Amino acid sequence: MRYDAVIIGAGPAGSSVALALALQGRSAAIVERSEFPRRKVCGEFMSAVNMEILDRLGVGARVRSLAGPEVRRVALFASGKGVEAPMPAASGEAFGRALGRDVLDTLLLDAARSAGAAVFQQWRATSIDPATEDARVRIENREESLDLFAPVVVAAHGSWEPGKLASNLEKTNSPRDFLGFKAHFTEASLAPDLMPLLAFPGGYGGMVWADSGRLSLSFCIRRDALNAARQAHPGMAAAAAVHEHILENCPAAAAAIGGASLIGEWLSAGPIRPGIRPRYADGIFRVGNLAGESHPIIAEGISMALQSGWMLAQQLGTEPNWGPAERAVIAERYSQAWRAQFSTRIRVAALLARLAILPLTAAAMRTIVRLAPVSLSIGAALSGKTRPLPLHSDPGTAQSATFHSSR
Repeated sequence: MRYDAVIIGAGPAGSSVALALALQGRSAAIVERSEFPRRKVCGEFMSAVNMEILDRLGVGARVRSLAGPEVRRVALFASGKGVEAPMPAASGEAFGRALGRDVLDTLLLDAARSAGAAVFQQWRATSIDPATEDARVRIENREESLDLFAPVVVAAHGSWEPGKLASNLEKTNSPRDFLGFKAHFTEASLAPDLMPLLAFPGGYGGMVWADSGRLSLSFCIRRDALNAARQAHPGMAAAAAVHEHILENCPAAAAAIGGASLIGEWLSAGPIRPGIRPRYADGIFRVGNLAGESHPIIAEGISMALQSGWMLAQQLGTEPNWGPAERAVIAERYSQAWRAQFSTRIRVAALLARLAILPLTAAAMRTIVRLAPVSLSIGAALSGKTRPLPLHSDPGTAQSATFHSSR
């Protein structure tokens, strides 16, 4: 089976690539190993600047109808009293909102399918054989295997995905690794428009109201701090032990969620591998956190996934043919545009994560925030929450290509 592009992974990055390419009149195939709807370790917040992309993909109205309340305030919940500040407003859709990944991912994949993308779900890619013209992607399910051919292959399977593809990241373990956890709660007392940053010994996290009255709580903790939390709470599962650790060290968090009820089970993932990685290597384009990953402390994971997927699709749209020479040009433009959009927020996130978990710097950060709450607003702006993706640039520049819909 031949397509213009094969996309591996149907999260926000992969589905946005496939949907945008389908709207350009290209044939795209999505390979996704999981059945949807599925839950993911994710903070689930989307900055307001993403709404124009979602509108152009044809799903903006649906996202607005399902998402949680607008987030108009940010806060720091650490030791002592919580500190609040206004969320900086973006142009157009002024404030961001949260939507569960079980809902968002299904919505985007269904839209890509409706736009004409072929969906191979509960299939997994087992090998990618790059070639001068068309690459061969071998996919398998429990019963059979198929070969898909395409000049463009996009890895959107995430940085935590196990496997032997050239795009899978090497797995290593260290006491300083960050591990991620997430759960939904109901009956919490957090204000509807508030998204606090949680800072506690050895880790950080956040919570926000998402869809259907669910509060999304997610956090990251260093492996050595996780082991200490488990020792302090013997008999508890890892996530539950850290949850207690947070409640013990963040009084404002305890007040907001101490009496909340868990919905379903805790999810875990990791280790998290923050940093900037190649956007094109081994003949494979990379989007989402495979291209680069920020510490989740800035709550920009979904934004970076959607924006990188859109960005790649628009750069692909600047060339009518996708031979080796054209792919090299596209890769260079995409890489430059990606760096211009994301490199600063990745560095800001790394700095904030370091400040939040070390005792001396965490104390200094709390003091600064309490003396100048506006620093929370400044941090939110620096993290990219008001930085729109350029959508109307000259198609020949490295910033972005104008959207051309086949509809």
